[in-house]
Amino acid sequence: MPRVVPDQRHKFENDELFRKIGRESEVRYTGYRDRSHEERQVRFQAGCREGHAEIAFVGTGTNLNLQFLPDAWIGENKPDRPPPREFVDFDREIGKVHLKAHFILNGVCILWKGVVDLQRLDGTGAAEFDEERAKVEDVVLRETIDQQNRRLREFEERQRLHREELERQAEAEVEVRDHRAS
Repeated sequence: MPRVVPDQRHKFENDELFRKIGRESEVRYTGYRDRSHEERQVRFQAGCREGHAEIAFVGTGTNLNLQFLPDAWIGENKPDRPPPREFVDFDREIGKVHLKAHFILNGVCILWKGVVDLQRLDGTGAAEFDEERAKVEDVVLRETIDQQNRRLREFEERQRLHREELERQAEAEVEVRDHRAS
């Protein structure tokens, strides 16, 4: 089953959700809402260091469980490996963490970048169309469609051969009946 739509860029540029999350907007950490603010701060930082966090776009209510790992978008996560600084950077700005995540949303490859205040657990973020990953996924999509079309042709050919065989058997039975009748 393909993970992306055929024209990802068009969908990203024209879909209302992508237009909203594509603009720099307010984001908030949404994990462990039932815990104290101090515990949530600790858990947020720990989650980031492990390579994940629950982030919501406040304006749209869109909640994402982001993974801050280079290969997260293809499911090749190594839980024992911390995310590289390119994806989780606590050092760039005091009191804030800069985050980056790749993922597929509604059939479109996305690169999300954001900054979250470590005290308030909110910040800003925006989604961008991930051209590089979209090209890779598009190849997979085309290969999947080609494979499905090939299987469909093979199935139709087997059906045709089966129908021809049934017709030959029916004709042979008619000939046998006609021969016996004469």
